[in-house]
Amino acid sequence: MDRFNVFAGAFVDRSGERRMDAAWLNSAVASPDSRFVPVHADKCLVIGDPPRIALLDRTDVADYLASGAETIFLGLFRDSPAFAVVIDADAEPPTAELGQYQDLRFIGTMLPADEANLAAHARALAIWHRSQLFCGTCGSPSKADAGGNLRRCENPDCGRSLFPRVDPAIIVLVENGDRCLLGRQASWPEARYSTIAGFVEPGESLEDAVRREVFEETNIHVGDVRYHSSQPWPFPSSLMLGFLAKATSGDIALNDGELEDARWFTREELGSDFPKLPFRISIARRLVDRWIADG
Repeated sequence: MDRFNVFAGAFVDRSGERRMDAAWLNSAVASPDSRFVPVHADKCLVIGDPPRIALLDRTDVADYLASGAETIFLGLFRDSPAFAVVIDADAEPPTAELGQYQDLRFIGTMLPADEANLAAHARALAIWHRSQLFCGTCGSPSKADAGGNLRRCENPDCGRSLFPRVDPAIIVLVENGDRCLLGRQASWPEARYSTIAGFVEPGESLEDAVRREVFEETNIHVGDVRYHSSQPWPFPSSLMLGFLAKATSGDIALNDGELEDARWFTREELGSDFPKLPFRISIARRLVDRWIADG
C-alpha cells in the first residue's frame, strides 16, 4: 500500500525562516532557478502523459508578475525556490499552450506524489487569499505578507495578522465484527458509499468528534477509536483525520438526515459490484482498503 495519502508527504521544505526575509524573497522571485506553479480558477497547469504539474521558470510567468499577479512562497522544492502564481479567474487561462488546467480532485492520483503535495499547497493558499481580502476584526482591507503565508490588516490601528485557515475533519471506518459501516449522501453518484465523516466542533477532541459524528449520522455507538493517518484536502481547506473504530451497537437510524442511506457491508460485498467504493484519491478509500486487507 502507498506510504502517503494523496496530497500528503513532507516533500516541500517550507523554509518558514525565509518568509519574513523580504530581500531573500525578492531575489528568489527574480532567480532563473526558481519554479512557479500557476493557479487559475482554482486549477493547476498539467503537462505531459502521464500528467505532471507544470513547474514554470520566471520567463514563462514574467508577464503575469509584471501585471501584479500575486506570488506565494511555497518553500524549497527539489532544492529550488517554489512559488504559486495566482492568476485572475476572469483572465484567459495563461500559458495554456503548455498544457491544460485541471482540477486536482480528478487528477491527484495520477500525479507524482511530491507534485501532488506541492499543487495542493498552492491551490489551498490561493483560495485562502481570495477569502481573506478584508480583516475579520475591523473590516479594513488586508494585504499579503510573509511571502503570501499570511495577510495583514492595513488599518494601522488594528494591524491584525490573518493566518491560513485549516478545518479539521474526522473520517472513520467503523467495524462491527466482519462488517463495516458505510453511508451515502443523496448528491453522490449512484450506488457510491463511503466512510462516515464530519467537522470537529469547538471544544471537542478528535475521539469525541468521531463518536458524535457516527452517532448523529447513523445512530451507532462507538467504543475503541484508533488513529490511522491524515490527508490534506484542499477543497478548499480541510485536514482529514482518519480513524478506525469499533461499534458497540448495530441498529442503524439516520438521526440527522445528512445521509440518504447507511448500511453494514461485509468484505465479500465490498468486492462485488455493489456498493461502489470511495474514489482512490480519498483517505476514505485507503481506510476501506486497509479494512479489507486486514480481514
